[in-house]
Amino acid sequence: MKILLIEDDIKISSFIEKGLKEQGYIVDCCNDGDQGYLMVFEPGYDLIILDIMLPGKDGLSILRSLRENKHTVPVILLSARSAVNERIEGLNLGADDYLCKPFYIGELIARITAITRRASGNALNMLSCEALTLDLISREVKIANIIIDLTNREFNLLELLMRQPGRVLTRTQILEQVWGYGFDPLTNIVDVYIRRLRNKINKAHQGPEIETVRGVGYRLRKNKTCCD
Repeated sequence: MKILLIEDDIKISSFIEKGLKEQGYIVDCCNDGDQGYLMVFEPGYDLIILDIMLPGKDGLSILRSLRENKHTVPVILLSARSAVNERIEGLNLGADDYLCKPFYIGELIARITAITRRASGNALNMLSCEALTLDLISREVKIANIIIDLTNREFNLLELLMRQPGRVLTRTQILEQVWGYGFDPLTNIVDVYIRRLRNKINKAHQGPEIETVRGVGYRLRKNKTCCD
């Protein structure tokens, strides 16, 4: 799940980013309202966490433009102010939830989970490929009803492959989507994690194949029965 965080307080932004990444989310951060306004229209974000008081364009203006342009991505508003009128205005503009600062990261994560469940519906919370299933809410992976124990990073890598079965993903694309932009593109970390995933999936002898495309990258082999 990819989240856009627009928050001008660097300390708060770092706190939220760290907490979300520990839960396996991919997080892009922005500290300016004008730049944030451009980023909310970029494709690929599953949820936006939006501070109201921002330098440049304020959060409510960004939200208003987003909804006027028929973008339905879920939005959680953040504010240091607890005024009821402000909360009402934000919700009326199309926000999905509202949090007053300060808050516990656990509460934010719980609200993200609830919004995701409501937005997607239970059927869309599952990815499947042959005997392999991945639950996006519980983060549980099974092969023929046998639970496969994955780390957060392994889960995110498998999710990326399962969302695009048959498509070849380069190492650079995988690094950007699963690890973010801060990693050395010459690192072999992608290959290491692919080997780990293969070992865990192959133990069950019923999972789909993660195929190496020489000189390009990796893909989840797409058979006639794979993937839903």
